[in-house]
Amino acid sequence: MIKPKVGFIVYGVHKDGLKDPLGAPFIDDKIVAGAKKALREAGLQLVLHEVVIASKSEARECFAKFKKMDDVDAVVLFSGTWVWAAHLIGALRDFAGTGKGIVLWTHPGSQGWRPVGGLVMQGACKEIGLSHRFVYGDTGEVAKVAAYCRASALKQRLNQSTCGVFGGRGMGQTCGVADPSQWMRQFGIDIDSRDTTALLRTAQAITPAELTAARRKIQPLFSEPLPVGDTADRSIRLYLAFKQILKQEAWDFYTVQSFPGLGDDYSATCFAQSLILNDHIGTSTLSDFNTCLTVKLLTDLSAEPVYYGDLQHIDKTTNEIKIIGDGACPPSLAGTLVPAKFAEHGIPTEGEAGGISVELVCKPGAGVLARLGRVNGQFEMALARCTVFEPSRAELEKRRHECGIPFWPHAFVTAHCDIEKLLQAWNNEYACLGYGAGLYDELIAFCEQTGINAVAL
Repeated sequence: MIKPKVGFIVYGVHKDGLKDPLGAPFIDDKIVAGAKKALREAGLQLVLHEVVIASKSEARECFAKFKKMDDVDAVVLFSGTWVWAAHLIGALRDFAGTGKGIVLWTHPGSQGWRPVGGLVMQGACKEIGLSHRFVYGDTGEVAKVAAYCRASALKQRLNQSTCGVFGGRGMGQTCGVADPSQWMRQFGIDIDSRDTTALLRTAQAITPAELTAARRKIQPLFSEPLPVGDTADRSIRLYLAFKQILKQEAWDFYTVQSFPGLGDDYSATCFAQSLILNDHIGTSTLSDFNTCLTVKLLTDLSAEPVYYGDLQHIDKTTNEIKIIGDGACPPSLAGTLVPAKFAEHGIPTEGEAGGISVELVCKPGAGVLARLGRVNGQFEMALARCTVFEPSRAELEKRRHECGIPFWPHAFVTAHCDIEKLLQAWNNEYACLGYGAGLYDELIAFCEQTGINAVAL
């Protein structure tokens, strides 16, 4: 989970203890201290600029410092009192060339004239086209500041990252293909590729000792003993092969064709993908790049691993959605009714080599359903708030048998949106489920900063 490092800057002309005609300091130190405390409690690491900036020289020195700090993800400019915007805007424009987020935060109140300083800076940024977020509110609005900073941190981490791909397009995925030049231009991500033969060679070279060590590490994630035999061993070897190649190639996340090919020739990928997701690594099957990038975004933002699976059933009368993946789900997402267990991946038309898979029902929690896609070549993200729930024990088995494949992982979700709008906006059969109440606002902020059209449902 990303913990952004953020520069905190107070600005205002009437500073250094200067008082208004009634004897009160223009800049209220208690309000400034409260803002810093709220930001830290929201999960931000603050880098404080000790000088309240007002002049051009002070602004140049301040933003030159933050411009050189590669580990700073964004800056928060906190309005102390009014300011001459021309004294700050040139240095702020120069800093904006880093692509890092800029938040203008104004605490309301008549004393101190803070709104004047905030609004004049917002106007200056708009006048010259500087991307920013303006937040007007007390510490109760801190989530808006934190979401934008977290999204900026995510944007910085994608820059110069690498997404790997094993094999070609899986199962005719038209809505999962990628334009490498577009990914580089919009996100700074390089797409690299390897044939699945690299996976096979690496998996087959895993030693018995490595296999035994992996079994010991994996076993605590499940409520029953790991299966024995060649089928289970191949599934585990494939997981270790993914990890080894990711490290060797310095890939940050990846997608894999899975089927046809690997699922017929060696093993289904579902168990390996489950463990990769559980390790908080972004991934997808079928070389579905749009799902892969969505999973990467949610993985970096959430404290929990991410589940992606089919939007297998949508009930328009109750807003209930069933997400059922073909055997792949992070085992740590299991709830209490169906703890993480093992199943055999066994659909005759999809992967004759077989392999073990994960059986579970996802735990309750608040979260988001999201998926990045493209409309006429331009990125668009459909997203909706949701709540994951477990059906009652009495009805659970019936609900799991409705799909005909009860042993694949299930998530029962209530979508908090207009379900018809969700159906019309959705761009694939997959949904990516992330746990965390703040993810919705963070994804919208990310879209805002990267030029993605957010279809917020």
